[in-house]
Amino acid sequence: MAFTNASAAFERVLIMGNGGSGKTWLARRLGEQLRHPITHLDDIHWEPGGYGTARDRTLRDEMVVAAAAADRWIMEGVYGQLVNLALNRVTALIWIDLPEEACIANVKERGIQGGGTQTQFIGLLKWMAEYRTRTNNWNSFDAHAQLYSAFSGSKWVLSDRKAVTLFADSLLLAWKIADE
Repeated sequence: MAFTNASAAFERVLIMGNGGSGKTWLARRLGEQLRHPITHLDDIHWEPGGYGTARDRTLRDEMVVAAAAADRWIMEGVYGQLVNLALNRVTALIWIDLPEEACIANVKERGIQGGGTQTQFIGLLKWMAEYRTRTNNWNSFDAHAQLYSAFSGSKWVLSDRKAVTLFADSLLLAWKIADE
């Protein structure tokens, strides 16, 4: 039986991290168990069917604020600026901070998605490799570290693939026991 009355700490979960870190995987695992809708910030940031074409900023920001206004949700993405728009509604913040090499390997394994080209894919891998060295960018290690540090609610940093899996499994087990 699925656990449907998660503690208040998991009413509105935000998962952030570098591309390829496992944000979507974790969001799906938690979303299935909690039965919370999932918002992928990629779907808000980019124009539908326009791989690599960013959505109008005003519309994008309004979409994030509207999604964050719901009572229950799981939101995931790399976009620190969009995370910041939702942060005042977050009840649990999860930062997946895997080494860039692990993120790149994960993205290479899943391949090109969303209609992107080989050139765009190579650019994405390069961008991911620069996670810890990017400056003046909301989508960097430093930006995520600042958002994490400023958040005063329940929060976790997961630093390797095993920690992500153990975190998900331990929550799912706790919820299952609580539901019995």
